[in-house]
Amino acid sequence: MRDAYHEELDSIGEGLVEMARLVGSAIGRATTAILDSDLKLAESVIAADEKVDDLQHELEARAIALLARQQPVATDLRIVVTSLRMSADLERSGDLAQHVAKLARLRFPERAIPHDLHATILEMGQLAQRLMAKAAEVIITKDVDLALQLESDDDEMDLLHRTLFQHLLDDKWKHGIETAVDVTLLGRYYERFADHAVSVAKRVVFLVTGEHADEIQPDIQPVTGVEGA
Repeated sequence: MRDAYHEELDSIGEGLVEMARLVGSAIGRATTAILDSDLKLAESVIAADEKVDDLQHELEARAIALLARQQPVATDLRIVVTSLRMSADLERSGDLAQHVAKLARLRFPERAIPHDLHATILEMGQLAQRLMAKAAEVIITKDVDLALQLESDDDEMDLLHRTLFQHLLDDKWKHGIETAVDVTLLGRYYERFADHAVSVAKRVVFLVTGEHADEIQPDIQPVTGVEGA
């Protein structure tokens, strides 16, 4: 019985990794869809979010069943509760990727993003994907230092987000109000996606140490880039 219980705990962790990989792929494909005005790709991202939702529901059901049957305490209880919170972060990340794809669909056949912002949006999309890949690695390895590093990595996304606003506030902006709204929303989607990746990593820190990430000083230096997916 005990072996089966721990196998179920392991399967919940595997489900979280799958969710992280799915939403990481989704944000990458959604970025391509909005930059290339690719309606077919946008539709595939929108449809694929159902699988992320289904996975979250399945993980929730497993976790609640474990709580009811096993009444876990100490570390095991922390694993179950933290897993529920991580699944919620990942599900919201999937929604944000879907929002990017829906914006691409809404503006089709026009391109939602002006050419002079393509490089910034591409960089935001790639960074979001790498951050989520690192979050998946953290779930697998339970590496606290790597988890704490994500918050430093997220500073790069905040910088890119500010860059978008500098364009919007520039007197030379010539793309109109509708595009300005689209760019504002898009920047928010990527920023929030990155925040959820950081949140997942912080929850792993709590799972491993029993302490909140903000209470721990990482023994690492901030980095300017993120490992590739």
